Formats: sequence, C-alpha cells, structure tokens
Amino acid sequence: MENKKVLVTGGCGFIGRNLVNGFVDAGFDVTVLDYNGKPFRDDVRFLNLDVRDKDAVIKACAGMDSIIHNASIVLTKQVLKDMVWGVNLGGTENIIAACKQHNIAKMVYISSASAVYEGADIELGDESLPYASISQADYADSKIAAEKLVLAFSGTADTTVCAIRPHVVFGPEDQRFVPNILDRLKQGKLTRAVGNRDKLSDFTYISNLVDAVVAAEAKLEKDSALDGQAYFITNGEPIAFFDFVEDFIVEMGHPKITKKVPFWLAYSVAAMVEGWDILKGGTLKETGMTRFAIKYMVTHHYYSIAKAKKDFGYVPKISLAEGIKLTVADLDAKGLSV
Repeated sequence: MENKKVLVTGGCGFIGRNLVNGFVDAGFDVTVLDYNGKPFRDDVRFLNLDVRDKDAVIKACAGMDSIIHNASIVLTKQVLKDMVWGVNLGGTENIIAACKQHNIAKMVYISSASAVYEGADIELGDESLPYASISQADYADSKIAAEKLVLAFSGTADTTVCAIRPHVVFGPEDQRFVPNILDRLKQGKLTRAVGNRDKLSDFTYISNLVDAVVAAEAKLEKDSALDGQAYFITNGEPIAFFDFVEDFIVEMGHPKITKKVPFWLAYSVAAMVEGWDILKGGTLKETGMTRFAIKYMVTHHYYSIAKAKKDFGYVPKISLAEGIKLTVADLDAKGLSV
C-alpha cells in the first residue's frame, strides 16, 4: 500500500522543517513547497516555489492526499504590507484553489493565537472567543483573514479543513524567538523586564506542536468533530513572559533579570524604533521592539487546550522546563550559546 502524500508549505522554516520530519516519521510521502528554502532531507521532494504563484501552487498540489499550509510571514512591524498580505492571505487563497481543483481530501492550516488578541487580557481563552476586531499588525490581520477563509471553505467542497493556533513556538533551530533572546544578551539588553511580571503568557515547544498537527490530520475526516474548527495549541503551562526568558538565560549560565522598565517607556521606545524602520524602508528582521510585542509582555494571553485534547487527543509531552533544557543543549552543541 502506498504511503499517503502530504504537501507542507513553508516546509524549510523552523516550524515547517519540524512538520516535515514529523510527517516523514509518521510514514507519509512528503513534498515541501518553499521559496528559496534549503533542502534538508534526501527522502523528501523539495519544490522551490512562491506560494503567491497560483498556477505553480495548483500544479504542485496535484495528487496530494493532504495539505499542511504553514507558509506565512511573521512580522509584527508596520512594514512590507503587500508582501505580508500576499503570502499570508494570497497564498492561502491559492492553496484553497488547489484543493478545489484537485479534490484534495484534507487541509490543516497553521494559524496563530494572535487571531483573537486585541491587546487586552485573555485568561484561559477558548475557541469561542471572537476574532480580534481592531487592527494591530498586518501579520495578525492577514492571519485572521486567511483563517476565516479556510474555515468558511469547510463544507463547500470535498476538502475537510481545520486550523491550528499555536502560541510562541520555540525549540532547537528556532529562527526567530530564541535568536532575539541571544541577540539581546550579546548586546547587554536583557537586564530589565517590561512591567511587573504579573501577566501570564503561553509558550509551545516545537515537538508538541508537531504532535498536534500530525494527530489533527489523522482525525480530520468528513463529518468529524474537527471539520471547520480552530484549535489552540500550547504547552498548557502559562508563565510570565520574562519569567520564561529568565529561565532560558539562567539555563545558559546568565544571572536572573532583576531590574524592570515601565510599560509606557518600553512602548514609546518601540514606537520610535518602528518609525525609524519605516523610514529606512523596512526589513523582515524582528527584534521584539514593536508595540504589538510590548503589549504581549504586559497582558495575560493564555489559552485552553481542552478542545484539542477532546477532539484529537492532544497531550503536550515536553514540558516548558524540559523544552528549555533541550533548546539550550542544542545551542551548546552547536557553539551558539552566549
């Protein structure tokens, strides 16, 4: 019997690469669609394609049993808007068009917990929360628009769909969150926390997210509980943002963070940093100094994973403490620790 065929978009990035490995381990025949990504396995087919190229995407999806649509630009700065919307929404439109044309059975969309975040406290939020009604960043806005499109697609064709909403994913070979921590350590800028550390955030170790996506794909069938649904996926261990950062740097041998800066000052500096970036034309590099990111640090935003547990048996196997140790051990092994 032939292995099921799955296509992973954005499969050369941090999350995508781990999803590819997870589906290979689960016995799938995996194809990767990524733009200028570097192939990393000999037993996987790599396609150098832009998800914004509709004809190429439709052609690439032919013969697939499932699509894991992970490709997106994560950018909380107010720059490069056309690119962010073109990839995050336009790319999703193209994947849906491919599912329609080829009658693809399943599509799992990698969304974001930012879809419901409005800059105010969310405590043990569940999937009944409405989408954010205010605009804070094109990344969040475009992910909301794309998720709405995906879930509305449910029941209109032969494809069953669901959306997975992770929150602050980290682990070995992270290309965004962990590098920012390391950069700020090198610059001596991780001596102060923003605010009082009295607000809790969720984090997600990468292998837990992969387990969730593989399990969701397996359970996603016509008339199943998953079809047309969204799911929060986290470690289920809310912790203050700077407590997590502190645990991470202490594991690397650095002292605890003992000082703090008030929110209003950090927010004002972030606004100036964003303004300067806009004047320079904008880049894809994130430093954590955006108004969106600063708000994250001083509000509760943690979510219930009960629905994912009930509908497809999600259980986070790697704790935050173990995830931090594994990530730091990987940095040490590669000589990247600060």
